[in-house]
Amino acid sequence: MVVITKLSAVEQLPITKLHRPVSGNFAGDVPLVDLTSPAAAAQVVAACEELGFFKLTNHGISFELIDRLECEAVKFFSLPIWKKDAAGSAAPFGYGSRKIGTWDFGWIEYLLMQANSINPALSSSFRSALSDYISTIKNLSCELLELMAEGLGLQPRNILSKLLMDEESDLMLRLNHYPPCPSSQQRNNISVTGFGEHTDPQVISILRSNNTSGLQISLRDGRWVPVPPDQSSFFVNVGDSLQVLTNGRFRSVKHRVLANSVQSRLSMIFFGGPPLKERVAPLPLLMEEGEESLYREFTWCEYKTTAYKTKLVDNRLGLFEKN
Repeated sequence: MVVITKLSAVEQLPITKLHRPVSGNFAGDVPLVDLTSPAAAAQVVAACEELGFFKLTNHGISFELIDRLECEAVKFFSLPIWKKDAAGSAAPFGYGSRKIGTWDFGWIEYLLMQANSINPALSSSFRSALSDYISTIKNLSCELLELMAEGLGLQPRNILSKLLMDEESDLMLRLNHYPPCPSSQQRNNISVTGFGEHTDPQVISILRSNNTSGLQISLRDGRWVPVPPDQSSFFVNVGDSLQVLTNGRFRSVKHRVLANSVQSRLSMIFFGGPPLKERVAPLPLLMEEGEESLYREFTWCEYKTTAYKTKLVDNRLGLFEKN
């Protein structure tokens, strides 16, 4: 991975103008879930068991709402560095560039915030767009978790979604901007890393990006495959916590983002986590007779603290597996 050493390189690169979505058939190795299909619950469960990742279509969220937030994000990342710094240094919430967490670096700048505490340093129009988007995506996340419960035959139907509905639920939104990466930054034809390979520690993640490639996922055989961009759809990740709740039946997929040499990539990721004090362990309702838990019980606070202290590539769940 190439480490970016000069912030000015990120500052001076232009942000690609966003375009309206283009219709067309989806190609690739990614499962497709149609939220309006009568078989949506079964589709979601199959995708979560096989890959832990899927493309969601017919989600019912207006492009106007999405476009509104993207436009505000473009304005923010186009600001001079001193104005972006006014949002506060990412520790972990605020504006960050290059440095991801404690150990990792990437060709990226980002804005990370808690869903229930939108940064007051941002413009009023930006805060309004964030508030509306977060509220909508939270509802979509809960709908998907209830579909998962339905597909798994779990009762009550909100057994998973209630983890995100608590007043103290740990919900976050991350806006990532990957500027075009000059060829001078690439070494021996190896693509520069925008965001290194990792799994998401939360219960569920919902990603929306512009029409720029870069996202890749790791298949069960270890192959990395590109995810064709589609800004009219969302992409959904199973998080580590959901893998534990299902005792490994659902899998948390490894993914990464490679820098693009021509266009900038802008993505918006909603992370749905439980309250910090919530205890996470395999659900007894999903355990067959005689089946043993693969993981020791932990609080979300414990796991989140561990995740922030590790490298992106580390197997965090390995630290909580039973021997």
